[in-house]
Amino acid sequence: MSNTKAYSATSATSPLASTRIPRREPTPRDVQIEILFCGICHSDLHAVRNEWSSIMPTVYPIVPGHEIVGRVTKVGSAVTKYKPGDLAAVGCLVDSDGSCPNCEAGLENFCPNLTLTFNSTDKHKTAPVTYGGYSASIVVDEHFVLRVPSNLNLAGAAPLLCAGITTYSPMRHWGVTKGKKVGVVGLGGLGHMGVKFAHAFGAHVVVFTTSPNKKNDALRLGADEVVVSRNADEMSQHSGSFDFILDTISAEHEVDAYLSLLRRDGNLTLVGVPAKPLAVSAFGLIVGRRSLSGSNIGGIAETQEMLDFCGKNNITADVEVIPIQKVNEAYERLVKSDVKYRFCIDMASLIND
Repeated sequence: MSNTKAYSATSATSPLASTRIPRREPTPRDVQIEILFCGICHSDLHAVRNEWSSIMPTVYPIVPGHEIVGRVTKVGSAVTKYKPGDLAAVGCLVDSDGSCPNCEAGLENFCPNLTLTFNSTDKHKTAPVTYGGYSASIVVDEHFVLRVPSNLNLAGAAPLLCAGITTYSPMRHWGVTKGKKVGVVGLGGLGHMGVKFAHAFGAHVVVFTTSPNKKNDALRLGADEVVVSRNADEMSQHSGSFDFILDTISAEHEVDAYLSLLRRDGNLTLVGVPAKPLAVSAFGLIVGRRSLSGSNIGGIAETQEMLDFCGKNNITADVEVIPIQKVNEAYERLVKSDVKYRFCIDMASLIND
């Protein structure tokens, strides 16, 4: 076992601060990774502040971070896919039972016994819970390690491990392809990735936003049209015309307004997580045989598929790179949506602690 530099929070109200955490020595199936960049996800903030206590109570101290890009430094004797020096990535999962129907289908993200990258029971008993990517290194089972295309900017690639797969997976599942009309509700950390993927798939992309001043940025990212959702006339012009709508909003909002924009058999998928239940009219679904669904990340195979797709299409997240010492400031700005569009930590800055 070794000690590794990291940043952790000791309570829901304490700031993230420098600390040291234990990491296990690699087992035969493990890959040890020096972390180069770690994205900041909104779920990091929720977990640190214990805002999902009724569903996923936080165990302190917590080391967040599940958008990890780094370089392999050591591998176990049974590892075949990686060698020291390789670029590698770790997303939201570091283990699963490997035997349930979901795992056998390559959908480890739905495994009832999955291990999240942080704040899950540590099966290796290195610590009470798993510790995430706000740290100098991590040790992960080879199956849950991903390859990073060498042409991608590493800081921009880090958020692909959560924001990327979260938006890619439902589009693949619901058949977003060339000729489809796709809506993206919200232009934030998730929404801007949704626009990039829908555009790369060849769809006609419409962004819905409450902020007219986001129009130029939406068009830059790949949108064909931008609709101000508070403008009833603009909304009505698209009634019954969408094949698929990706809803990325985490605040309370009116879902029925978007259901009415779906064509027959169209789907609206939620990837944002509002704190309160959303009201949905049965008629909004019944008329046109529309469907409302949810989606979370993706399995390991699909996540690798997404990374390879990004490599071929040169897709990364728009990031603001910060040193780890500014992480608390970044959290405060994240609450205010004051970032375009994801924060990413340069983990080399840990050397200064």
